Amino acid sequence: MFLRALRTSAAVAATVTVFAVGSASAEALRDDWCKDVKIRFFVGGAEGDGFGVIVYNGAVQAAHDTGAQVEYVFSGWNAEKMVQQLREAIASAPDGIAMMGHPGDAPILPLAEEASKAGIKMMYQNVDVPEVRKQFGGGYVGAQLEPQGYALGAEAVRRFGLKAGDKAIVAANLDDTNRAVREASTMKAFEDAGLTVVHLQSPVEWAADPNLGIPAFTAAIQANPDVKIIAYPGGQLLGTAPTYMEAAGKKPGEIINIGFDTSPQVVEAFKNGWVQLTSDQQPFLQGYMPILSLCQQVVYGLGATNVDTGAGFVTTDNYEAVATLATEGLR
Repeated sequence: MFLRALRTSAAVAATVTVFAVGSASAEALRDDWCKDVKIRFFVGGAEGDGFGVIVYNGAVQAAHDTGAQVEYVFSGWNAEKMVQQLREAIASAPDGIAMMGHPGDAPILPLAEEASKAGIKMMYQNVDVPEVRKQFGGGYVGAQLEPQGYALGAEAVRRFGLKAGDKAIVAANLDDTNRAVREASTMKAFEDAGLTVVHLQSPVEWAADPNLGIPAFTAAIQANPDVKIIAYPGGQLLGTAPTYMEAAGKKPGEIINIGFDTSPQVVEAFKNGWVQLTSDQQPFLQGYMPILSLCQQVVYGLGATNVDTGAGFVTTDNYEAVATLATEGLR
């Protein structure tokens, strides 16, 4: 009888304990859980940039969801400017910094060391800096650029039946070796398929104002009248493909236009037959996840998050599935 009562008491105690733990867990949940954390977030482009605005929207949503105090940094895709702004960000002693990796490992390394010594958590987005992260930690949110670039080229060859001897123009800023690995990989995929590849140097200023590329694209098309396909280095230029084609006297579909990212302009170009293929890297996540991870690191002591945001291809067959979100600046 005593043993039966003891077992009953133990069962009741266990039930009460489980209930207490459950109640404590529920009470631990709270709104604005990151409200005391200060973050500097690098958007990458200038204000209103076609790609940057999606990154920015993701970051703003993360700040809203977590309550974090976020200051946004705009760089016009200028790597040297980013380095100087990172130096200034570290000097302001925030709790965390979400940095674009465009400057590359070498310029960022000493600043990452300085941030580490100051106890500032770091995240990197859009372009990876593996050596920096190896030495001083931090997560990366973005596409894996080399395989992403090669996959785009290989998919274009397969999808459009390109063959050896066909000519391709690839626009890329090859001077920016850390960032241009993606477009260089697209070139390699074309070359591996036997295509003749013409490189068109695409300076960083074109990302801020794609219309600056009109004379160069027009000249490249005129110099290569047999070009079958053009690959662009980002959504800003891909979204301007209709302007480039019209300036060169081309009609929709006369030249295949491919590239990276979605935007309202890219969706419209799909709709009107100017663009046929793009590789989506979900820039909204590149804004959202770094802030979420920094909050988790600072508030809960969790490890840095790594996210491959490459999501596959948007084509003439499926672009309507993302059209509404792209128009809203979310895809």
